[in-house]
Amino acid sequence: MLKKDFTFENEIKIRIMKSFYIKNYGCQMNVADSEIITSILLKKGFILSNHIENAKIILFNSCSIRKKSELTIKNQIDKIKYLKNNGSLIGLIGCFSKSFKESLLNEKKIDFFINPDSYREIENKIYNKNIVKNFYKRKKETYENIIPYKKLDKKITTFLSITRGCNNMCTFCIVPFTRGREVSNNPFLIVEECKRLQNLGYKEITLLGQNVDSYYWIDNNNLSFNFANLLELIAKKLPTVRIRFSTSNPHDMSNEVLKIISKYDNICNHIHLPVQSGSNKILKLMNRKYSREEYLFLIKKIRKLIPNCSISHDIMTGFCNEEDNDHLDTLHLMDEIKYNYGYMFSYSPRPGTYAYNNLIDNVPKNIKKKRLQEIIKLQNEHSLYRMKEFLEKTQKVLIEGTSKKSNNYWYGRNSQNIVVVFPKKINLKIGNIALVNVKKFTSSTLIGEAIK
Repeated sequence: MLKKDFTFENEIKIRIMKSFYIKNYGCQMNVADSEIITSILLKKGFILSNHIENAKIILFNSCSIRKKSELTIKNQIDKIKYLKNNGSLIGLIGCFSKSFKESLLNEKKIDFFINPDSYREIENKIYNKNIVKNFYKRKKETYENIIPYKKLDKKITTFLSITRGCNNMCTFCIVPFTRGREVSNNPFLIVEECKRLQNLGYKEITLLGQNVDSYYWIDNNNLSFNFANLLELIAKKLPTVRIRFSTSNPHDMSNEVLKIISKYDNICNHIHLPVQSGSNKILKLMNRKYSREEYLFLIKKIRKLIPNCSISHDIMTGFCNEEDNDHLDTLHLMDEIKYNYGYMFSYSPRPGTYAYNNLIDNVPKNIKKKRLQEIIKLQNEHSLYRMKEFLEKTQKVLIEGTSKKSNNYWYGRNSQNIVVVFPKKINLKIGNIALVNVKKFTSSTLIGEAIK
């Protein structure tokens, strides 16, 4: 009897020591990575904890795109240092610069780190703390055949990585140095995973990559797939599932992709197309590989081939050597396009990038702030302009849940990735497609009535 109790107690201790918790920061690629890590750890006998206080292994999935993210992570680690004092191990995973990692190690804030291509060795890394893998030599998707862990919750939208890494080498970006060069996943495995997600109840899948348009896969028999081929394959195999994708790079987006989007109803009419700047001088300094004129020509093609397509952007202000006329070029480009919405931020130098090592961050902070405020103000005006176009029009809305502002309203998104809210007057449920006639709008939300 005593032996049984002793064995049971040991088992409990082992389970406690192998409990882990992951905190995500940054983009959806990090969320997708956390699902891969969770799957690997669960197969190795670790226990996923929903509460950080109950975990003995705490993983911070980092984002180093901007300095603010790093400061947030440092502050969060400081808040839970009492857990480290109680025996918990703290690890850094995801995108992180060499300087950020080293500062956390030197200050003894973390116990170990794992780069994005070493997650298969995560158990050894946790306990041995000395495994480093060179992801620049990889030739295929690192996590092929690993099924991402998905929580059994009421969510009906999810994300799936189709590429890993990036080859673009934009001068401001740390991603090629943290995630390595680009590789594409097997298209047939992607389709199988999409089918699995559909069987789990997901109604919408967003295909992820640093640059999805450069997706390219070829097998030993020279059977090849580009992004247009992959999109069409998924659209055909899963006709009842909504398909989205992010992110696109303007210099890689092809007419073929645009034609596939226009051809299939289940591929959503929304393209996130980062521009970063409207100035040719700044685009060249950023190594963006397209000009202002080429970008505008692409926008015209999108609107011709997909008339109802919404377009969103990333814009960075205050990059090295940006002058007033460069800023005005950006504002004028925005005026010409009138984006539906966008993500706007000021330049933050990242150690290890070309810009950090070779260019001077010479735009004062007060000027960056002023220019960013002008960009945001103009985008709000354009968002209202685009939202007005939906007024009194009927939208197909995938119901994702109850509105955060009212339990009496549903919320979901239309094909253009615009949030729509409407009263729960008709017998509908999460996952249904509702026909909603738009009656009002704000700069970020459409408000309407469901049609029977």
